[in-house]
Amino acid sequence: PYRVSINQNLFLEASLLSSDPLLELFLDTCVASPTRHNFTTRSYPIIENGCVKDPTYATYYSPYKHTLRFKFNAFQFIQSNPEVFLQCELVVCRAYDYSSRCHQGCLQRSKRESSS
Repeated sequence: PYRVSINQNLFLEASLLSSDPLLELFLDTCVASPTRHNFTTRSYPIIENGCVKDPTYATYYSPYKHTLRFKFNAFQFIQSNPEVFLQCELVVCRAYDYSSRCHQGCLQRSKRESSS
């Protein structure tokens, strides 16, 4: 557990345990939940499909492609215990592969048309 106050900046770093300079990381999805076992019901997306959903989210420079650095403001779910659990999905890509998921960035899902 890591204790922070509400609205305090929470800094995170994710690293690939490889020194291969031809690999890079991409943060695809990062979701917060009031429980450690359920990240779908009552969850709060910070990043979804590479798209920023939380206005306090920011990335920070890393000299290494295999390390990501980011932050968001700490918060608490209403009518819940004070704990917040975080689950992030990262993608490993070949560096400089501009057709890879790492270089596609935010993927907006298109809404389906409904007919009468």
